[in-house]
Amino acid sequence: MITTSSRRAVLAGLSGLGATSLAGCVTQGGAPARRTPGLIAPAPPAFVVPPLAPLRMSADRITRITVCLRPFRAAGPRLDVEDVNGKRVVHNYGHGGSGWSLSWGSSTIAAGKALEGGTKEVAVIGCGALGLTSALLLQRAGAKVTIYAKERTPQTRSFRATGTWSPDSRVAEADKVAPGFPALWEEMARTSYATYQTLLGLPGEPVSWSDRYTLFDRAGVGPPAPRPGGAVHFAEYGERLRDIVPVSQELPAGSHPFPVPRVRHATSMQFNVTDLAHMLTSDFLAEGGKIVAMTFDTPADLARLKEPVVVNCTGYGARALWKDETITPVRGQIAWLAPQPEVRYGVYYKHVSVLPRPDGIVVQQVGDSDQWGYGVDDERPDRAEAEAAVATIAELYARASSAA
Repeated sequence: MITTSSRRAVLAGLSGLGATSLAGCVTQGGAPARRTPGLIAPAPPAFVVPPLAPLRMSADRITRITVCLRPFRAAGPRLDVEDVNGKRVVHNYGHGGSGWSLSWGSSTIAAGKALEGGTKEVAVIGCGALGLTSALLLQRAGAKVTIYAKERTPQTRSFRATGTWSPDSRVAEADKVAPGFPALWEEMARTSYATYQTLLGLPGEPVSWSDRYTLFDRAGVGPPAPRPGGAVHFAEYGERLRDIVPVSQELPAGSHPFPVPRVRHATSMQFNVTDLAHMLTSDFLAEGGKIVAMTFDTPADLARLKEPVVVNCTGYGARALWKDETITPVRGQIAWLAPQPEVRYGVYYKHVSVLPRPDGIVVQQVGDSDQWGYGVDDERPDRAEAEAAVATIAELYARASSAA
């Protein structure tokens, strides 16, 4: 039973005044406890909500606002091969909001296609998530690799990504993918997930785990909102990874420090994009790779390259370079707040996502439907949107503080 005094102790966790613990129990993955004949099985250990440092949400803490256009293709990422002006071109772009999450798996497929026939000299176009992982995998397979790109990682759209494990975020349209795409997606996701596991615990935390809390103002869950006419039905494949990805759990009422009636907890992988991109670039160069500044306006410009094989990792830029009208922009904006090293958890509340990273607190308005930002190609920062998102979370913490 949660008493008034224990409720205050729970709420104190948000203001840094105390610790919290669960009155209920959570099992891992829903697996039943083993029972000994004739004995009552012991209760599984309680999940303990750790003390939560409060997020300092105010518009005057915004350090910058960035906008990224995610390259959505209804059929999913492009991974086919074609001949262009005597070059064998392997495409590796169009991953929607899943570029970092699927990068190692997608690039493994692209690298394999590039090396078919015994080629040992390969050009990679693009220096974002897919370009860097493709180049490293090719290099480690014995190829001599040069990255050609107009921009290096700090200027690429990949650098403006949220940095959370989201392998099926706007990756395809459910009704327009080939029959084998779900299995292909699963292969890419599992390969990437396994690779990122090897980067955990490194200095700079290029990859880490964080607790996430999804908050609801209503105790019950109503039916999903009707999809507007003509809306895209984005593919969702998360269930295919249920055996390897931690499952979210409902927290008992009164056991958490948030002033809402319903909370779900999950543990999720996240990327410190700044350090991860720097690490991949440094590894590529240290292992003998080269990065050459070059702009490509049309596919005919590939003739300038000496390499017979090209891996095209141009992301949203492929829309203009390859005249690929199947790419639809999905706008996403991030308000960056000054870092809070003491915060190690993320929050999702009223369609606003907050994720702590070493380089800042990421605050993102994601809208009240999955159509938010779809078809919008405006990369100009919207200060009003940023301040509204920050204000939403600030109000939450103000209520938590007053309740404590």
